[in-house]
Amino acid sequence: MKNGTWLLRGGVVIDGTKAPRYTADVRIEHGRIAEIGADLASRGEREIDVGGRVIAPGFIDTHTHDDQLVLASPQALPKISQGVTTVVVGNCGISLAPLVHPKVPPPLNLLGGSDKYVFGTMQEYVQAVDDARPAVNVVALVGHSTLRVAAMSDPYRPATVDERARMVALAGHAMEAGAAGLSTGTFYPTGSAADADEITQLARVAAEAGGIYVTHIRNESERVIESLQEAFSCALQAAIPVVISHHKCAGPANWGRSTETLAYIDAARQTQSIGLDAYPYAAGSTVLRADLVDGVIDVMLAWSETHPEMSGRMLADIAGEWACTQKEACDRLQPGGAIYFQMHEDDVRRVLKYEATMIGSDGLPHDKHPHPRLWGTFPRVLGHYARELGLFSLEEAVYRMSGLSARRFNLTGRGTLGVGSVADIVVFDPERVIDRATYDDPSVPADGIDLVMVNGEIAYRDKQSTGVRAGRFLRLEPRV
Repeated sequence: MKNGTWLLRGGVVIDGTKAPRYTADVRIEHGRIAEIGADLASRGEREIDVGGRVIAPGFIDTHTHDDQLVLASPQALPKISQGVTTVVVGNCGISLAPLVHPKVPPPLNLLGGSDKYVFGTMQEYVQAVDDARPAVNVVALVGHSTLRVAAMSDPYRPATVDERARMVALAGHAMEAGAAGLSTGTFYPTGSAADADEITQLARVAAEAGGIYVTHIRNESERVIESLQEAFSCALQAAIPVVISHHKCAGPANWGRSTETLAYIDAARQTQSIGLDAYPYAAGSTVLRADLVDGVIDVMLAWSETHPEMSGRMLADIAGEWACTQKEACDRLQPGGAIYFQMHEDDVRRVLKYEATMIGSDGLPHDKHPHPRLWGTFPRVLGHYARELGLFSLEEAVYRMSGLSARRFNLTGRGTLGVGSVADIVVFDPERVIDRATYDDPSVPADGIDLVMVNGEIAYRDKQSTGVRAGRFLRLEPRV
C-alpha cells in the first residue's frame, strides 16, 4: 500500500466545468489527481468505494470571516463538514492584518476581540496560518477598514494625504506577502467616510500585484444602483477585476429590484470584469445596528456582550419583555450582532441563478448564535436549490462553488477535476445531501457529505474530522 495514494472507485464525476457528469474512478497520488477513467487498474493504493456518489472539486467559499477560525479552530469543522476545502478570508473590509490595536471598533470585532488583532503585517498572519496548518486552504484579502484603523487616529472621517500614503504602503506590503486583493466595506462606519478616490488608489495597489477587488457596497437597499455604479467605476479606473459581495436587495421597499440590479450588472460586464457572490438564505447577519432595526423585518440576536443570555432570541420579544421599543432594546444590547430577515426569496433565487454568481457563506464563526449559513450554505445549494427546487442542474451548482470561483480568484490547479489538478475533492450523496442547520439550531452539520480531501489527504469522513490538517495558505499567483 502506497502512502499518500488513493483510488476512488466507481463515482459519478462532476468536474466543476459544467460538463455533463460521467462515471469513473479517480486516482490520487502525491496530492494531485493522477488519472481519471473507468475500471482503473490497482497500483496498491488505498481504495474507497464511492459508487452512486458524486466526486466533485472541493468547494471554495469565496466570502468568509474565518480569519481567526483557521487559527483558533484549525480543524475548521463548520467548513470542512460542508465540503469546503478553500476559504477566502478578509472580506467586507475586515481582516486581522495588518493591525495591532488595543481596541477595535465594530465591525472589526466580528473577527473576535481586540486581543485577536496581533498581526502588524500580512506576512505575520500568513506565517500564523502556515504554523496552524488548518484543515482548509486559506486565501486572504486585505481589508480597507483594517487599513483605516491602522493608519488613522479616527477612521470615521476622510483620510489625509499622509494617512492615504500610509494605507497604500500597508496594502502594498500585504500584497507582497501574498494577499489576493483588497476588500472594502463602505457600508460600515469605519469605511463609509472614504471617497471613491481613496478606494481607487488602494485598488490600484492590488491591481499592480495582479489581485482582485472585493466589495461590500455602500448601500444594498434604496441606493443599491448608485452603490454598484461607484464600485464599478473604482474598479474600472484601477483596472482591476471586481466582485460584489453577498449581492442582495435589502428591505421590503426594495424587494423585486434584483431584476434591475442584475440587468445593470449584466450591462457593466460587457466592458469590465465583474463577479458576485451570494448565500442561499433570505436573511443576512452582521453587527447589531439601530439603523437596520425598523420594526418591520424580524431581527434575531446573534450575540450581545452586555446580555449574552439573550442570544438566539427575537429582538421584538426582548423589547416586549423589557417594555421598550426595539431600537431601545438594540441600544441596551450593544455591542452585539444580529440576523436580519431583510430579503425576499424571489430575489435570492434570481441572484443565485445569475450566471456570474459564486457561492459564499458569509458565516460569522464567533457569534454565540450564528446564522445557519455558517454550517449549511453549500449543502443547501446542492440539496434545496438544485435537487428540490431545480433552480439549476447539479453540474451548474458544483460549478458555482468550484470552477467559477477558482477562475475568479486565479487559483490555478484548483476548482476542477482533471489530471494534474490539486486533489481538493468532496464526495457527496446527491440524493441525501442537505443542510441541517436552522435559525433555531444553527450549528448542525449537513447530511450527505461523505468524504472531503484537501491537498490529497482525507480531512473529513463519515460525519467526523479525521484529525488530518493538510490545508495551506495560498499566495497570490500572477495572472496570465
